Amino acid sequence: MTVTVNFVLSANIVQGATDGVLLGEFNNWNKDTAIKLKKENDGSLNATLELEAGVTYQYRYLLSDGRWVNDDRVDKCHAEDYQIENCVICVPRETAVLKVETKAKTTEKKKDDLTKIDGVGKKIVELLVAANIDTFSALSNTTEKTLQTILNAAGSRFKSYNPSLWAVQAKLAADNKWDTLKELNQNSKNKRQNKQ
Repeated sequence: MTVTVNFVLSANIVQGATDGVLLGEFNNWNKDTAIKLKKENDGSLNATLELEAGVTYQYRYLLSDGRWVNDDRVDKCHAEDYQIENCVICVPRETAVLKVETKAKTTEKKKDDLTKIDGVGKKIVELLVAANIDTFSALSNTTEKTLQTILNAAGSRFKSYNPSLWAVQAKLAADNKWDTLKELNQNSKNKRQNKQ
């Protein structure tokens, strides 16, 4: 299996060179089969290669002004028979790692302000987030029993809170029914005041 690898040599290393080639173990350091580097608008040089997965390669850049240079962003190793350092690239065995990183970025969900739920303060939000309840949608799908268990586990300070309407309120918030939520909260406050 092969993996697409992008090689980029930054403009601060390229300096006055007009072009260059990429040489390495992947082409047996053969100048006749060297990979031509493409000059970019920012002054950098780059090339794209298909390399065997799971293999480590040494490589260097040969610029048009005669300089052999290394990429300043990768690991280097000392070439055993020579007094030079080569760049080293370890081509990943699978591209799944890249997919996982991409997925993690795209699935990062936005947390909702759960303090908009009547009866939920900052400390309770911390408890909910610790239980992976950080959105209105997640809260609306959590049973009252589960919420009460979370509160009870946090200590006696939280046992007196009543989460019976939190899921209902969260559902309204998730559906952007803010006027209905406000009305529900006002009715709930009125009932509490009448009981006193």
